Amino acid sequence: MKQIPYWLDTAPPLPDRSLHSGHSGHSARELPDQADVLVVGGGLTGLSTAYHAALKGASVVLVEKDRIGSGASGRNGSMCTQGITIGVGEARKRYGQERARELYGAFREAVDVVEELTQKEQIDCDFNRCGRLGVAYKPGHFEAMRATQRDLAENFDHETVLLDRGELRTELGSDFYHGALLDPLSAGLHVGKYLYGLADAAERAGALIVERNAATAVRREAGGGFAVETPHGTVRARQVMAATDAYTDRSMPWFRKRLISVGSFVIVTQPLGEERARELIPRARLVVDSKNIGHYVRLTPDHRLAFGGRARFAPSNPASDLRSGEVLRREMVEIFPQLADVAVDYVWGGNVGFSYDRVPHAGEADGVYYSMGYCGHGVQMATYMGRAMAEVMDGHPEANPLRGLGFPKVPVPFYNGTAWFLPFAGAYYKAKDKVS
Repeated sequence: MKQIPYWLDTAPPLPDRSLHSGHSGHSARELPDQADVLVVGGGLTGLSTAYHAALKGASVVLVEKDRIGSGASGRNGSMCTQGITIGVGEARKRYGQERARELYGAFREAVDVVEELTQKEQIDCDFNRCGRLGVAYKPGHFEAMRATQRDLAENFDHETVLLDRGELRTELGSDFYHGALLDPLSAGLHVGKYLYGLADAAERAGALIVERNAATAVRREAGGGFAVETPHGTVRARQVMAATDAYTDRSMPWFRKRLISVGSFVIVTQPLGEERARELIPRARLVVDSKNIGHYVRLTPDHRLAFGGRARFAPSNPASDLRSGEVLRREMVEIFPQLADVAVDYVWGGNVGFSYDRVPHAGEADGVYYSMGYCGHGVQMATYMGRAMAEVMDGHPEANPLRGLGFPKVPVPFYNGTAWFLPFAGAYYKAKDKVS
């Protein structure tokens, strides 16, 4: 098995114009002394911010401590799914119906933004509005989906399709679930191709991207602006955008106190062939189950099955990833017994950024702009929020759909970003899943 993300391993290299150190062999590109905007983080948030700010005429420098997409942006299930992270009922309870509709609309528009960007910049990343199946792990979950379908149609102008257990059999080659709610507008893509295409578009727009060059300190200067220190020099910037999410390090302690990094793991099978793959998911839907410790499943463009989930509440490292892969393989065969003889070609892990209140947050903290805490909805929301924050930095605060939500600290004494309590939380939620 390869212990690297399938999406990055199968993406074509960046064009020669994009002289990233990770692809060209250079230790780093030469940094300018000054920039209008300095972006910290080379995932989808950072790349989208850099791209949209550069289009506005700003001089933009993006620094990434590893390689483009090496964090959560290259380690996910490669899904662009609609729907707010906490669900519409909870959103209405917290924020009221009008604000809940606005937030839900932002999550829905985010998928459109990804599609528009791939078309405008001709990013060949297998973008496909294949639809998402939210599958019911328990009969009671299916009844809750029935109520959600009515709520979405009546209050959020979003039409979905409810499938009972018999109808689901035409969509999924498994008898494991009790029904599903189909959102026809969610999309899949090849996130590795998308990342590299967006990086190339950002550089064509005028942004400078420098890999393997971490921001080690961000200091406000007396005369205004910031000095951002890196191993390869200091850049003075008028504005700084923090786009580090689950991979935020100790150089940004304010954000670390507000983020919980949760491990997530993925396996990808050997190629199945188109016929066998279509027997599993005939219409190539994205599949997400309703368990607390759930799974996300999809077919890849080359007819493999990608099967992801929390697996274990443990940090990602080579040994941990292999153990998590073994767990995921057992769970995959439980759902799809017909795959018992199929080998796994890829296994990897990574971190997902969660906020304590389970919604993304974006705004300004001590002069530093930020967007993070996507809670598993990062592919589309990171792209969308990069665009939104470029507008905010250009003097349009109303462009931020997450404005006014605050960004609460994790209410654990002395918490500094190390989520030591996750194994206990994981055991609790796994127990809940076992209760019938």
